[in-house]
Amino acid sequence: MESYDAIVIGAGVIGSSVAYHLARFGAKKVLVLDRSQIGAGTSTQSSGILRTHYSVIENVELAKRSWSVFTDFSAYLEDEDAASGLVKCGYLICAPDGPKLSPLQSALEGQRAMGIEVQFLGQEEARSLLPIAHFDDAALIGYEPEAGFADAYLVATSFARAARRLGVKIMEGVNVEKLLVDNGRVCGVETSQGTFRSNTVISTQNIWATDIERWTGIPTPVVPERHAVLALECAEAHYTFKMPVFKDLGSPGMLYCRSYGGNQMLVSEGIVGETLAVPDNEQGDISMDYVVEVGAQVAERFPAYETAGLASSWTGVYDVTPDWNPVLGRLPGIQGLIVGYGFSGHGFKLSPAVGRVLAQEALGLPTDVSLAPYALERFSTGQLLTGKYGLGAVS
Repeated sequence: MESYDAIVIGAGVIGSSVAYHLARFGAKKVLVLDRSQIGAGTSTQSSGILRTHYSVIENVELAKRSWSVFTDFSAYLEDEDAASGLVKCGYLICAPDGPKLSPLQSALEGQRAMGIEVQFLGQEEARSLLPIAHFDDAALIGYEPEAGFADAYLVATSFARAARRLGVKIMEGVNVEKLLVDNGRVCGVETSQGTFRSNTVISTQNIWATDIERWTGIPTPVVPERHAVLALECAEAHYTFKMPVFKDLGSPGMLYCRSYGGNQMLVSEGIVGETLAVPDNEQGDISMDYVVEVGAQVAERFPAYETAGLASSWTGVYDVTPDWNPVLGRLPGIQGLIVGYGFSGHGFKLSPAVGRVLAQEALGLPTDVSLAPYALERFSTGQLLTGKYGLGAVS
């Protein structure tokens, strides 16, 4: 029965980041346990978009700190072979006249106030960046040049490799069956491969975070929600890597789009998806009716894509909380238990900064940003972190 300074449950992009930062901050014996393989859960299903744009200002700070890591990832990990797959192409977001206009204006100004480069563009300027789209209805267009997309699997595995280099032990194919608690304090975990002892456990279980409620009785307000992602290909208009990621607040599905495979368009809706009865990240069905519906929305903004074909598709599952923002930090009533769950679609964007602050919290160090806004108690006090664009908009 081995003892560790800290045990991390989950080796996705968040858990791998936590493990790396624990070791970086001086934890000597760190164990990571994953039911599957490193980065093989919901991390592999991410669309990979990186931006600092949020209407929830607390998220902007975490995204800003994370972006600084992504832009010099190998240097940050002190590993010249580490890669994030970053494509720095910028992020374009627009809204027509209506209820999204004022929230967008406020969010863009909030970014600027935090020192982030944000430009307000006219329609012609937007077309010069994304010439395959039209912006005739856009009343407000924001552009974040320091944004783009990357590969969540590469990031997770790079964090894991860097953690191993610092002495972290990662065990794959191990199911955590029980959290061990003695007199209100964590003392270890029981698993499919035995018992491991530690007074500090960090759960980064994503859609499986409901295990926490089963183990402790502490409510865990998270549900798994499936979303579909489409890759469209058009012979007449290529969405190249030089063109920015695009968020369309004017479309019914609040679509987000980016280049995929050099000329294809990756597209998905930013609205509420399909709630699953139990956690399950296996691929779900995507109906042709859905493909037609999303395709029609794409064609409204990108006219040449009216004749686009479906090159590929997949589903991804979000771990969704009532306000679509994560629970981070310690839980009331159980010493030594730290959690990071409920990212609701933006875990990858925030993973470097979140991994760092959760490691700091676990080790009793001052955190880079306050975790108070992300506390579980906000759901009982009503101090929610609700985005201004509506549920599902990852805002």
